[in-house]
Amino acid sequence: MKGGDRLGKTIIFAKNHAHAEFIAQRFNLHYPHFKGAFARVIDDKVDYAQTLIDAFATPEKAPHIAISVDMLDTGIDIPEVVNLVFFKLVRSKTKFWQMLGRGTRLCKHLFGPGQDKDHFFIFDYCQNLEFFSQNPETTDGALAASLGTRLFRARLELLAALDARNGTTDRVQEDPPAYGDPSTEAELRRATADLLRREVAAMNVDNFVVRPKRRLVERFAETDAWLTLSADDHIELAREVAGLPTALPAEEEEAKRFDLLLLRLQLALLHAEPTYARLCEQVQGIAGLLEEKQAIPAVREHLALIQDLQSEAWWQDVTVPMLDTVRRRLRALVQLLDKRQRKIVYTDFADAMGEETAIELPGFAAPDTFERFRAKARHFLQAHADSPAVHKLRQNEPLAPEDLADLEHLLVEGGIGTMSDVQRAAEMSHGLGLFVRSLVGLDREAAHRAFASFFGKPLTPNQSELLTMIIDHLAEYGIMEPALLYASPYTDLNPLGVEGIFTGPDIDALFGILADIGERAVCVAA
Repeated sequence: MKGGDRLGKTIIFAKNHAHAEFIAQRFNLHYPHFKGAFARVIDDKVDYAQTLIDAFATPEKAPHIAISVDMLDTGIDIPEVVNLVFFKLVRSKTKFWQMLGRGTRLCKHLFGPGQDKDHFFIFDYCQNLEFFSQNPETTDGALAASLGTRLFRARLELLAALDARNGTTDRVQEDPPAYGDPSTEAELRRATADLLRREVAAMNVDNFVVRPKRRLVERFAETDAWLTLSADDHIELAREVAGLPTALPAEEEEAKRFDLLLLRLQLALLHAEPTYARLCEQVQGIAGLLEEKQAIPAVREHLALIQDLQSEAWWQDVTVPMLDTVRRRLRALVQLLDKRQRKIVYTDFADAMGEETAIELPGFAAPDTFERFRAKARHFLQAHADSPAVHKLRQNEPLAPEDLADLEHLLVEGGIGTMSDVQRAAEMSHGLGLFVRSLVGLDREAAHRAFASFFGKPLTPNQSELLTMIIDHLAEYGIMEPALLYASPYTDLNPLGVEGIFTGPDIDALFGILADIGERAVCVAA
């Protein structure tokens, strides 16, 4: 821009945070006079990410190069973007089109007075264009939800579980521990609801990401909205509000991960899940490591609790509020534990820039229209989750031919799209049931039931974690392709993915369950 004297707004799609930081370091090494401001990493690991996005969206402000890890792939509208750099492999067709959409926004006078934006550039270093030019069959996999999003949803699930107990009170302890009295379940419910309310209240409704959800955010910023939550409230909060940017002070990742561990433990206790014992062992292991740090005053202050956690007696008749006491008192200490270091491998290959190649992308002009239909259908179907056919899909019950007819009628008569839109959705998703399931997700309890054969036997911590992640994915997206188990975040548990965590027979059984879940969303004629 600036008459060709300054690079136009550019998004570099990086693979992960370390990759993005490396790109920024190399840029700053070659252009030190920009003082680290021209190109900036924008992801959920940097401070004030939203401020950086706002600056990037302002034409005259730096940064002019945004090195993004997922945060700018979708959902932003910056007309000045003229360069997209694909520095990561993409195999989801939906995600690919959404990423391309960052460059398709029109902009008046961008190239000079009277010279409107009529093109943008794509620099693809991972052969994504070649891949999608063949119009291949793809699976729209999805990235794991962020830690903050998972925490928000887990706390929502805790509220639902506590509400389901209809005010059950705790047994009064005659001799409370010296490190503090546990609260009642009613107090825990109020504290958890208030924590979520404060997170929602700190969401800036003028932020372009939050603005489309303004109605929900303003409603749930009020205390009264949390007194009683309906099933629809839970769905809207989990799908529409969880993960929206909030102005609350950032917390340490280790503390948030400990929060999530204790929330899973509380839910396992409330639901009497087989994973409870393994989660207990993880907490006991952390307590053992913390005891080794008792020379630190902050650890020594809670030593009584830390030592009690390692005894079997403490876990007898443990209550959900007691576990929350553990969470609140130890969450700030877990960052003191030694972290396992992963060696980062850097490659040093000479760059070879090839000639420009024209790539024809089938249906390039169509995605925006269909994405609008998908978004409208998602919102509509979530609001009609009590429809018999939608209920069947969420509960993992097989569909009958009349259920498909009901789904078609629901979408067309509801004004969501034409019959042509519905048929196209069914064709692209290999069935209307699969399309609808991908929008409404699978009920978490139904997902647990599907994997009952696994939860009924001893599991290692990694096996338990992988199954929990699969259930999280199914609850969000409704279906899952086995190929995803060989990629991040599952390879973060073991470099071999599922192959390094389960043995052959268990893998076959796991894949069979995933296939059955998918087949139940497809109506097969008798």
